[in-house]
Amino acid sequence: MYTDFFGLQKLPFNLTPDPAFLYLPPKHRQALAGLTYAILERKGFAVLTGDAGTGKTTLINSVLSRLPAGRVESSFILNPTLTASEFLEIVMLDFDIPDVPASKAQRLWKLQEFLAHVHHQNRYAVLVIDEAHKLSLEVLEEIRLLGNYESASEKFLQILFLGQTELDDLLNRRDLRQLKQRIGLRLYIDPLTPAEVQQYVRVRWAKAGAKEPPPFSQDALTMIAQLSQGIPRLINSLCDSSLLMAFGDESALVGLNYVRDAAANLGLIDAPPQSLAAIPHLSAFSAATALSSGEKPQSSPKLVELPSQPNILPIDPLDDSYTPKMAPHGASKSNSSFMRRLSEKFGLPH
Repeated sequence: MYTDFFGLQKLPFNLTPDPAFLYLPPKHRQALAGLTYAILERKGFAVLTGDAGTGKTTLINSVLSRLPAGRVESSFILNPTLTASEFLEIVMLDFDIPDVPASKAQRLWKLQEFLAHVHHQNRYAVLVIDEAHKLSLEVLEEIRLLGNYESASEKFLQILFLGQTELDDLLNRRDLRQLKQRIGLRLYIDPLTPAEVQQYVRVRWAKAGAKEPPPFSQDALTMIAQLSQGIPRLINSLCDSSLLMAFGDESALVGLNYVRDAAANLGLIDAPPQSLAAIPHLSAFSAATALSSGEKPQSSPKLVELPSQPNILPIDPLDDSYTPKMAPHGASKSNSSFMRRLSEKFGLPH
């Protein structure tokens, strides 16, 4: 709605994983290089972990778009909460393998033929599994067995796990050690730093076709960085809602007041949100989006307190019943220094 008002060609802060809006801070750049390397060198299994909303899906979409055109066959599984049989079926369907047989033996034979044919043509078959931390043990074992399709020197199928930090704990289970031993590369991405948040906003604003700098005041950007905790998905939600509210007031400047109202509307602070029905030009949306509150607005909204995460207990290597827990918020893991050098080899900008 506000694109013309702010001089944009398209919306800059959509929640869809569009690789055209990719922003690459150091760890994301390293992960992009690492995933590309894992596919091109046919490493078999690779893992990318990061907190929810940090850009894993956008990153892998960018990787696939950068690979040689016509040389990649990909199957992208967005919802892995399936039985082993359903998982194998959806993999084949997404590879566009026609006439999926009812028999598992025939399915495996047909998939093997497809993968061998792709490999013989010097192309790449890539299986991407998003939300991999939700995979059942049964499906994980099925995926491990798919990794056995290979020649004497190369893997036929490149399997990429994308998941939240719980995936690391899941793969550390003793009963999954055979799968863990086959992982050729493990990569990590983090939330953005406050400085990276501001650069992220500028990059997306420019890629949306703007000729002027972003209209956010400095204190508005500071609050966006604070409230979002550096999570790109939350940055997008805050920026988009703030721009919508500024547009409603015909304000060319997005100040702190609009970010506060947007945060309240999104439930990120405990102040009652401004009703969208009261914003000029937006009355048509009020029935679907307005939130009502009988309380008076607070002058100093407080952040909503999130429940503290449980501590990660040491894993008993003999305990097969271990259930993975969420890592504490803000926990960070470093990629190998090799990833930094590799990203330079791929010519990715700093």
